[in-house]
Amino acid sequence: MTERVVLAYSGGLDTSVCIGWIAEETGAEVVAVAVDVGQGGEDLDVIRKRALACGAVEAEVADAKEEFADEYCLPAIKANALYMDRYPLVSALSRPTIVKHLVDAAHKHGATTVAHGCTGKGNDQVRFEAGISSLAPDLKCIAPVRDYAMTRDKAIAFCEDKGLPIATSKKSPYSIDQNVFGRAVETGFLEDIWNGPIEDVYEYTENPATPREADEVIITFEKGVPVALDGKPVSVLQAIQQLNDRAGAHGVGRIDMVEDRLVGIKSREVYESPGGIALITAHQELESVTVERELARFKRQVEQRWSELVYDGLWFSPLKRALDGFIDEASEHVSGDIRMTLHGGRAVVTGRRSQQSLYDFNLATYDSGDTFDQSMSKGFIELFGMSSKIAAKRDLAQ
Repeated sequence: MTERVVLAYSGGLDTSVCIGWIAEETGAEVVAVAVDVGQGGEDLDVIRKRALACGAVEAEVADAKEEFADEYCLPAIKANALYMDRYPLVSALSRPTIVKHLVDAAHKHGATTVAHGCTGKGNDQVRFEAGISSLAPDLKCIAPVRDYAMTRDKAIAFCEDKGLPIATSKKSPYSIDQNVFGRAVETGFLEDIWNGPIEDVYEYTENPATPREADEVIITFEKGVPVALDGKPVSVLQAIQQLNDRAGAHGVGRIDMVEDRLVGIKSREVYESPGGIALITAHQELESVTVERELARFKRQVEQRWSELVYDGLWFSPLKRALDGFIDEASEHVSGDIRMTLHGGRAVVTGRRSQQSLYDFNLATYDSGDTFDQSMSKGFIELFGMSSKIAAKRDLAQ
């Protein structure tokens, strides 16, 4: 029986050429798998037909937008996930979604190998291969661009030689990856980190300097899950999509940073995540009202580690699963409303309310009606500072 390779297929030049390239290099049949995580672009059926026209023996397409929002974006929102305190894991979240479909297709079609179009210097090769090995340790992985030196020039020549139905002339100056949670842009003139991004870089967000009326939105959460906007019920996907439009119209969610890649290099990246940043900002604020102090302090440590694990491609790891359990438990009381103003590139919280609130007006107020017994503070401070006081006496005596 001829061996089969499942290929992560986008419909573009590189992965279309990969179909025939893999067949020539390995002698295997290629099954193309395209996964829609809200990246927009061509119709899935058009992509499926192109894969078959380029030589795939089978082609599968999956509309995974709801799955991506519910099973991957939502955990990131509940984790307030920001790699290096800034990046909302736009690309990192989509990779395990795609991996799951690739592995399912490999099992369905009896494939022994999974292929992807990543280079040898990025994070995605790790995310694909570490994810695949976690779900199916028996599967092998290949990356034609990395393993067989499939450069763009070679890809264009192969395409023209074989007469593949792919446009080879249009070449964006940037490398772009996008999905419903956001958009990542790199390379081109952005590789000089002194160069500022121009407006042409952005697609999900408008220029925040353009004068416009502010937009006020109320986001409702139940146990950390966004369930309504301005009182109207929404799914997680709808919450992201609607806030992409509303926050994006005000330039919210633009990020320009130099990040630490897993492979050891620093890379300049420009991101847009209007819906993601708005939801994470609102979720963080609701937690500040509903989560007990010591739990909140520890959760911030968990959030950083969770973000690093996902960025590093360890979505399916035992530690990531264990941290998910902690985050779900910590989200038990994160229910209520956050009022937010979207304007001038910022999502600013202006109001909070919750039946699970730990904020006690009578304890917090400095006006009449204050129920806080200030006489307790003197003894508390004596005890709280005692160990440092004893150590200071010792140190001063030496």
